[in-house]
Amino acid sequence: MYSSILAKLDQARLNRNHFKMIFAAVLGDMLEFFDYFIMGFVLAFIIVPWKLNYLESSIILLSAGIGAMLGSFVFGMLADRFGRRNIMIITILTFSLASGAMYFTPEGWWGYLTLFRFIVGFGVGGLYSVSLTLIQEVVPSRYRGRISGIVTAFIPIGSLMGSLSAGYLSDIVGWRGLFLLTLLPALLVIFIRISWVPESPRWLLSRGKYDEAIKTVSRFTYLDEQDKKTLHNSKPISLKTKSKTRFLDVFKYPRSLIVSWGVNLGSQTAYYGIGLWGPAILALVLKLSPTEAAKMYIFVSLGGFVGRWFFSFISEWLGRKATGFITCVAGGILTILAGIFHSSFIGGTSVMWLLLIATYFFIDGAFTIVGPYSSEVWPSHIRATGMGSAYGFGGLGKIIGPLGLALIAGATNVVSPKATIDAVVPAFIFLGSLVIIGGILFLFGHETNKRSIEEIDAMVMKGKGQKEPAAVTESSF
Repeated sequence: MYSSILAKLDQARLNRNHFKMIFAAVLGDMLEFFDYFIMGFVLAFIIVPWKLNYLESSIILLSAGIGAMLGSFVFGMLADRFGRRNIMIITILTFSLASGAMYFTPEGWWGYLTLFRFIVGFGVGGLYSVSLTLIQEVVPSRYRGRISGIVTAFIPIGSLMGSLSAGYLSDIVGWRGLFLLTLLPALLVIFIRISWVPESPRWLLSRGKYDEAIKTVSRFTYLDEQDKKTLHNSKPISLKTKSKTRFLDVFKYPRSLIVSWGVNLGSQTAYYGIGLWGPAILALVLKLSPTEAAKMYIFVSLGGFVGRWFFSFISEWLGRKATGFITCVAGGILTILAGIFHSSFIGGTSVMWLLLIATYFFIDGAFTIVGPYSSEVWPSHIRATGMGSAYGFGGLGKIIGPLGLALIAGATNVVSPKATIDAVVPAFIFLGSLVIIGGILFLFGHETNKRSIEEIDAMVMKGKGQKEPAAVTESSF
């Protein structure tokens, strides 16, 4: 029966095929954000020779963020309809080819750059949403939290790769060559993912593709001949999964919607806002050059990387809700304290700098919960759609963050408002409060820790007067 087959998948020990899939996911997510962030470094090379004004440079910067918001919505729905693996490969092709196309940007054609920058964001937003969904539907539930967290933990390395490439290779390959650097490894990832990453067996079963499902399950666990015979002989009575996924279906699950959308908005707004002003405020307070402030910010980023690894494992112990609450609330409080004590020193060391390191430990760590949790809390038939909608809605933080900072600072530049000492306290209170609200929302969500996908489906559907939409057989659940 299908329930026993999926139970074997959920009870399996991690084998080489699990690790190959995890490696492919880590590599893909790391390189997608390498693609995503490289534009920020390229802009520094072209803004003067191209004589870009504020409006033109702002449109270039915003295009990828808008693309990511739309891509997460669109590709999430497509993944529920056509399969996780197929759409995942399409998303990688989308952003890698678009990034490579920017190599051919005619001199001064910022509109061409903006168009393909939008397409890069469109693909990146889709891959993040679909990749996590696929990973969660394959790995055993007892490992799902830490593995999903580890996949997201390597995302900051993509940004680091961008800074290193711009700093050490731009003189050799030029700014156009930086785009080719993003293209080559992305194509390698496509090959790896085609070879190492199978389709979700749960999605295959929901579509009645039983032979393909059993082949996938066999890669991750041992199936004896009786198991295979049972699956092959099970004849479907009905197939209740909808052939078409509608975006409006996410509104049928208000608890999942409010929590996942809210925590994404709060965390992304705070993270983007702090990243926008943090280095500049350090430079002002410590009277440092931007280069020196950037070097100090390496330790802040390192704190975030450690936090992502730490909370990937802690979520398996404390649970998703408790860990999400702790990371967001602690990160929000530390953000507020960093603003209040921005001009204080302990033994000649900036208190704000120390608090920012601690802040990133928690807020960056929160993303190892926010992303995976936003996929877990939806029923299987709209899991990728729900995940994409949450991540896409959270992308509004890239607009709300700078806009809020601009209003507080009284600046006219709403994309990258200039940091001022007078605005530090209210600005950091604003950012910290948003992420605290996100943390509180976690308390109202479903607890998904150590529950199988089927148990989560039943929990989310409970009270809706609906049964789990899955293939039903004579010997099935």
